[in-house]
Amino acid sequence: MVQASASSGIPLRQFGKTDARISALGMGGHHLGDAPDEATAVRMVHEAVDGGITFFDNCWEYHLGKSEIWMGKGLKGRRDRVFLMTKVCTHGRDADLAMQMLEQSLNRYQTDHLDLWQVHGVCFDNDPELFIRPNGAAEALYKAKQQGKVRFVGFTGHKHPDIHLKMLATGFPFDAVQMPLNVFDSQFHSFETHVLPELNRRGIAALGMKPISGHGEPVSRGVITVPEALRYAMSLPVATTITGMESLDVLHQNLAIAQGFEPMSQPDMQALRERVKSQAADGRFELYKMSLKFDNPEARLAHEFPVDMQQVEMKEMIQATKNTGHPFPKIG
Repeated sequence: MVQASASSGIPLRQFGKTDARISALGMGGHHLGDAPDEATAVRMVHEAVDGGITFFDNCWEYHLGKSEIWMGKGLKGRRDRVFLMTKVCTHGRDADLAMQMLEQSLNRYQTDHLDLWQVHGVCFDNDPELFIRPNGAAEALYKAKQQGKVRFVGFTGHKHPDIHLKMLATGFPFDAVQMPLNVFDSQFHSFETHVLPELNRRGIAALGMKPISGHGEPVSRGVITVPEALRYAMSLPVATTITGMESLDVLHQNLAIAQGFEPMSQPDMQALRERVKSQAADGRFELYKMSLKFDNPEARLAHEFPVDMQQVEMKEMIQATKNTGHPFPKIG
């Protein structure tokens, strides 16, 4: 794997206690699937790589695979310049299913290995138990690493820091953990306060996501600016901050912030926390912790929980079954 240089001006940071280095800004895969068309998505990936982004996030279930396919096409010929990650979506189901999903992701990406493979959406209280049980996803992570199909493994989630701590308590040797980290999180069910210090203590790569609270509502309401939100998240002790980019304009805006990035001072970070304290206290800008809105329907269906029929992903699943006579497009 060729390590990117910092010639773009985006800082490179160490990936946990490994010798890998990744860009301080990462491109999120879900929003890439919201690009107006494939050509735009491919161009965005090209410009992201050329602009110094080396960390690329994705997930088997994003837009029913479209996000991985588009990212894979964008990375064709550039694979050795990036640190490529995707997530597996067993949601408590068996290791064999996880390995099937891994092969599908590799095919979509047109690659023979991932740099990082993570368990997606650890959001329910029994997820740690389901993960570590015999024939659970933990066995698939071990196997994929032994086979050389993935370099590193981890897990993600956005619901509650206690669930992350329960995953760490399983004793599985995670290389990375992904979680929401933003100025609002600092004061409500906080991953920054409860999980981030533990990851730093263990030498596990901390991956921040949702720096602008998922869909940027605090920006649209004038509570905070994009540069403030992104700079705060990138100033935390994390390996990278992953943010969604659905258009070239958003990509260019984020590159301008990340290129030549200098961390905020601790007093400035604290001042920002104090400024948003009243809006952060009730979780209004972190509905992924509070509601079904950000729960992937694949996860809820696997757990036999009710789904939000108005959710974008649920509508995509329903649309994909129209006039086909087939059930929801999932395996397992």
